[in-house]
Amino acid sequence: MNIKIKKLHERAMIPTFATKGSACFDLYAMVEDSKKVSIYKHSPAIIRTGLSFEIPKGHAMMIYSRSGHGFNNDVRLSNCVGVIDSDYRGEVKVKLAADGGGFGVSHGDRIAQAMIIPVPAIEGFFVSNELSETERGDGGFGSTGS
Repeated sequence: MNIKIKKLHERAMIPTFATKGSACFDLYAMVEDSKKVSIYKHSPAIIRTGLSFEIPKGHAMMIYSRSGHGFNNDVRLSNCVGVIDSDYRGEVKVKLAADGGGFGVSHGDRIAQAMIIPVPAIEGFFVSNELSETERGDGGFGSTGS
């Protein structure tokens, strides 16, 4: 699969895979000039990628936090997971939040990771008085063990 990308700024960086076995590709910060974006506890920041994507119909781009940000710096995506629909053509941006101390983002820093996944088409919904039975049934949170 090839994904069409539009650079909205000449300094925007094309996503890359860190290794051949990477499930996700890295998204990079597009920070103008030599500025640094600072992120503090209770003060999230929106970071531009400078890119828009043409996601194929029947797919979506899922954006996740980088595990190193969370483990090493207590930084995460504000919305936990971003979903880019196949019909969205605007700039992809990432909103980062710091749960610990401060964190700085410079141009070219890896700010998130993303993957393209297939999304089955749902033809519609219908109301039914009965659902199929399963072993779990209506067991909720913690019902399958701790």
